[in-house]
Amino acid sequence: MTMHKTPSQPGSALTDPVRYPSGASAPVRTKRAFVLVLLTLFVPGSAQIVAGDRKLGRIALRVTITVWALALLTLFIALVNRTMLLSVVTHPVGSLFIIVILVALALGWAFLFLNTLRIIRPALLAPGMRPIIAVVLAVTTVLASGSLGYLAYVLNVSRNAIGSIFNAGPAIDPVDGRYNFLMMGGDAGDDRTGRRPDSLSVISVDAKTGESAIISVPRNLQNAQFSEGSPMREIYPDGYNCGDECLINAVNTEVTNNHQDLYPGVADPGAQATLEAVSGTLGITVQAYVLVDMDGFAKLIDAMGGIRIKAGGWVPISGPVTDEANGIHGMPDGWIPAGDQHLNGFQALWYGRSREFVDDYARIARQQCVQQAMLKQLDPATLLTKFEDIANAGTKVVDSNISSNQLGSFVDLALKSKNQPVKRLTIGPPDFDASFSTVPDFDLIHSKVQEVLASSNTPKASDAVDSYDGAGAGAIMAAGPVAGSVPVSQLPSPSADFTPVTTTPDGTAITIELLNGLKAQGDEQGIRDLVATNGQCAPL
Repeated sequence: MTMHKTPSQPGSALTDPVRYPSGASAPVRTKRAFVLVLLTLFVPGSAQIVAGDRKLGRIALRVTITVWALALLTLFIALVNRTMLLSVVTHPVGSLFIIVILVALALGWAFLFLNTLRIIRPALLAPGMRPIIAVVLAVTTVLASGSLGYLAYVLNVSRNAIGSIFNAGPAIDPVDGRYNFLMMGGDAGDDRTGRRPDSLSVISVDAKTGESAIISVPRNLQNAQFSEGSPMREIYPDGYNCGDECLINAVNTEVTNNHQDLYPGVADPGAQATLEAVSGTLGITVQAYVLVDMDGFAKLIDAMGGIRIKAGGWVPISGPVTDEANGIHGMPDGWIPAGDQHLNGFQALWYGRSREFVDDYARIARQQCVQQAMLKQLDPATLLTKFEDIANAGTKVVDSNISSNQLGSFVDLALKSKNQPVKRLTIGPPDFDASFSTVPDFDLIHSKVQEVLASSNTPKASDAVDSYDGAGAGAIMAAGPVAGSVPVSQLPSPSADFTPVTTTPDGTAITIELLNGLKAQGDEQGIRDLVATNGQCAPL
């Protein structure tokens, strides 16, 4: 007759303290509990194989090994073909698939932790260890399953933001090896029909290397040329030349109000027409635009936690216009001081848009500085902690005709560009004289643009940018570019190598009281002299 083994018999499988903890000592049970939690954390499914439902454990372990393999494959793709990986993550269908997988893994991992709790059998633990094990298990569940769930949530927020901002149109191809994007700062208000861009910049990026150039077009440029094939070229074959009111930033409003029928099927005819005007003016093909609404811009800055800059001079937060004929404002509502500043959204908006007491070109320099500060300070930690606020603000602020299907390749291109020197050209001071935007020489513009784009790929040109002494726009304007333009090799590079003007020439500190006192006296020129350097700026 065959004898069956009992738990008390030597060699019995039931004496295994991992699978059968009843006969084990209290310290062994405690150690077992911690080991099972760690196994579930680092090798999901292994705790079930050694101490629980082996069938469940084998299924979970297969999933775990598959996930590890996919993670290694993802890492390999990131190293050899980052563009493909970014394209999958930013694609609407690809991102949805990843979200579903992440949610399933998060739920599955959470179930394994609950199952591990059952395997541990808390009733067998010493009374003092039960709450400790419960807390450890809860923390590890949050770290593991919660992290996957949060990643799925962030990816879903990103997916919704991409769908709101970018369209589903066809991909664009590089022209002459470059992608050219028009960045517009739109100024829409209750007193205006349509959105009028107050800042226009073309970011031109080499499609292979990511080397880039920024070309700024002043909002008051006259006689803008429409590109070949533009419907507006039939109306203005000799350029947008209907007088002082026909500034390049008025194209958007005119087309929105009077010529939408020329752009059937186009989501934003005004923005498209402005893109065509900038293309023709610069003599290049601009393929896409990104429009940032300045009235919502403050929300994006606030979502980031503000920006840090070094300001070269005081900038007014202008009050209402009191003299329409001369463009004179009333008493400023406030001032942004010179020196190191941490600006909130409202202050950053005014810092980038204020032009009282200075010209548009000082404002362009400040706008470029704000853009650079945003890019520099939008680090992974900020994104991780404030991602939802930033993404939600972005959907209210940004509009674009860039295809969401191509976003991944452009993100990869942006990463290549991030740490490379950037060439810059402004169709006005400091690179052309102040009157140039009124009677522009388009052949000269085309020549200078081509010179900038050609030189952006040469080490010598990059060295010239990096070695610039940082004096900024003020120094070149003081030198007087009366010949119409300055050589590309002298184009300024952003630099913090300047001293903010915080005192008057006699050493008196510049204060709000001093500036407002001059304003109350009607001494506009006195204020201009004191704030003349407010176009100098550097991100911190």
